[in-house]
Amino acid sequence: MGIISLEKADNLYWLGRYSERVFTTLKVFYEYYDKMLDEDADAYKVFCRQLGLPDVYHSTERFTQDYLYDKSNPDSVCTSINRAYDNAIVLREEIGTTALGYIQMALDTMKESKAYTERYMQHQKVMDHLYAFWGCVDDEVEDEENRNIMKTGRYVERLDLSLRLDLDYPHLDKAYRKLSNRIRRLRRPYNDARLYRLGQIMAKKENWKEEAGEALLCVNGLFEVDV
Repeated sequence: MGIISLEKADNLYWLGRYSERVFTTLKVFYEYYDKMLDEDADAYKVFCRQLGLPDVYHSTERFTQDYLYDKSNPDSVCTSINRAYDNAIVLREEIGTTALGYIQMALDTMKESKAYTERYMQHQKVMDHLYAFWGCVDDEVEDEENRNIMKTGRYVERLDLSLRLDLDYPHLDKAYRKLSNRIRRLRRPYNDARLYRLGQIMAKKENWKEEAGEALLCVNGLFEVDV
């Protein structure tokens, strides 16, 4: 089992985060898209507010186009899938060519979907490729620490988005337990005090919202060292 450089560890962690960001935001996007079509044309504003995104769209049409495909927008799905690929490409030896291939297919399908009038099925294929990527990671990435770093990033992102989107408590609890279980397997240091505090907040169950801001700080500060 080789020593992983800090740079490669960072790539592994952000590959996990960005791939999960694409998956979850595509999934949630269509819940808001349906609301925009059937109930409230400004529903995207709630989406932006929950995720802490600047509302630079000003209309349903611009949001639908730019949030998905604008490469110059650091918050777009297109940007996230490209960042996932950028991290994956330098990890070819760590994750293998098959896993890299699934990220490439997710990226290519996302790009191609822009030309479709009905994009839902194409975006579902992006999500399917990401499912396949994680299955490949489980099956073919032999180094346990590489898997643990990627999956820690994955579950940090999942819990971050779940908190911001105000998902139901069972969903949050599941994401927290997956993160807690995975991060404790790391051979690298993390902020145990913040993980402990996060556990206290999650233990409040439906009352976690009273300390939602602190929960987010804990999630995103798990690898910050308190001075």
